[in-house]
Amino acid sequence: MAHWIRFEHEGRMDFGTLDGEMITIHGGDMFAGAAATDETVALDAVKVLTPCVPGKMPALWNNYHMMADKVGNAKPTHPLYFFKPPSSFIGTGETIHRPKGYDGRVVYEGEIGIVVGKTCRCVDEAEAADAIFGYTCINDITAADIIGEDESFAQWTRSKGFDGFGVFGPVIADDVDPGTLSVRTIINGDERQNYPVSDMILAPAKVVSLLSWDLTLEAGDVICCGTNVGVGTMKEPVNTMEIIIDGIGTLANTFEN
Repeated sequence: MAHWIRFEHEGRMDFGTLDGEMITIHGGDMFAGAAATDETVALDAVKVLTPCVPGKMPALWNNYHMMADKVGNAKPTHPLYFFKPPSSFIGTGETIHRPKGYDGRVVYEGEIGIVVGKTCRCVDEAEAADAIFGYTCINDITAADIIGEDESFAQWTRSKGFDGFGVFGPVIADDVDPGTLSVRTIINGDERQNYPVSDMILAPAKVVSLLSWDLTLEAGDVICCGTNVGVGTMKEPVNTMEIIIDGIGTLANTFEN
């Protein structure tokens, strides 16, 4: 298993694999023929970026059994999703700010994300599994009160698409079985979420396959798999957030009200 990372160092953007506290710099394309160089750099000497640059980020809603059972939702047979815009994407270590002019609830949502490794369109589950490059940590920040602000139209994209609300990283872990992983969310030092990825209603390969019949998925696209029980509001003036998936890493950010 490799942990792929993008970073900035001495004015140059690079990518490579992270092993402990050292990065081996790679050349080429992360998703097609990346090759290790003989250059290394210490993790603490770089600025970590988002681990890839998605062309799009579909994000699922209602994709966990426990959450659906808790709120009484029917369980979907096809992904229910919206999109987070590229302007919302930020990586670990960055600060997220409350949207100007909005004084309602801002909610954290710890999730696992699928990173697509190659173009796929109208694929079956076996082909979809082969198209998955790896997995990353997601914090799907949401201005929750906006969703139902207009009775005629649920505003999922607006509520979840503000600058800084598409948080993911710090790495992409390849060759990992997501069904063995758990997502933990720590807010201001307190654990708020701890759930198994295996509780998904639609598993990753199924998600990729079904989405590929709706739209062409491309290398670097990230799919947010939805969250589970334990989501909540960030109430302090300054809130520390950690999304932890053992086997992938820790996505750590600050939210300022």
